[in-house]
Amino acid sequence: MPLGHALMILMEHLMEPVTMHYATFFMGLIGLIMVITGVFAKGDTQQTLWGLFGGLLFWTGWIEFIYVYYAHRFGVQPLIVDGEVVTKPEYLIMPSSFGFWIMFMLLYLFNIKSGCDFFNYLQRVFFRNSKVQVEMRPMTRHTSLVTFMELNLILWTNYMVLLFCYDDNFIGDRHPITALVAFGCLVGSLFMFRRLINISQWGYALRFSIATVVVFWTFVEVMGRWNAFHEIWVEPMTYQSEMITIFLAFIVLVTFLWYKSIKNKKTL
Repeated sequence: MPLGHALMILMEHLMEPVTMHYATFFMGLIGLIMVITGVFAKGDTQQTLWGLFGGLLFWTGWIEFIYVYYAHRFGVQPLIVDGEVVTKPEYLIMPSSFGFWIMFMLLYLFNIKSGCDFFNYLQRVFFRNSKVQVEMRPMTRHTSLVTFMELNLILWTNYMVLLFCYDDNFIGDRHPITALVAFGCLVGSLFMFRRLINISQWGYALRFSIATVVVFWTFVEVMGRWNAFHEIWVEPMTYQSEMITIFLAFIVLVTFLWYKSIKNKKTL
């Protein structure tokens, strides 16, 4: 998550607007190609990694930066409080996708059996007394696509929740409900982490860790909004050593997971 923030800020500061928009378009395209490549990859972990990195590039290039493009094109102004930008223009218009978000939530809630405990709970509640037989089927045919979809949907949900919480017309960033969301996500992420460390399959563990990190990051985002700490990832040029350390740790982790995937495939 911090690397994604840092990447966006670096591109915005180091590239000319036209160059940046072309670059982000190809970034999203590369992400899409990676996800499709993962469909034909062998091994659960490799497919998960293709879906993860493809999804990250897709989200950054074809979702976040698309909002950046249209916000700048039509002159959307940032939200400024006490002379400081607290919400960028692209995030002010992102809640307009609420209807599309609901559309996907309906699909997952009423048609797909997933590994999400929250969705499974809601499905038990809704279908407990239903006289209509509803057959829930897992969407597991292509692990790369599953990872891609779940990553983008949980990121989308994270943004929608936070942006509505931050909006004073709905809740407000200092409202008790926002605090409840933040600390609820903190507690939830701890329970998810406890479950995560007991998962033995690398691919499944990696997919579950995506949700765990995003849920935890909701708490981090709110704390940053409250100025509880300094967000170094929004100033990557100032904190180069710290960001390089995070990046190298990320590369080491990915290399290790890829190696374990290849090793396990040879063992089978």
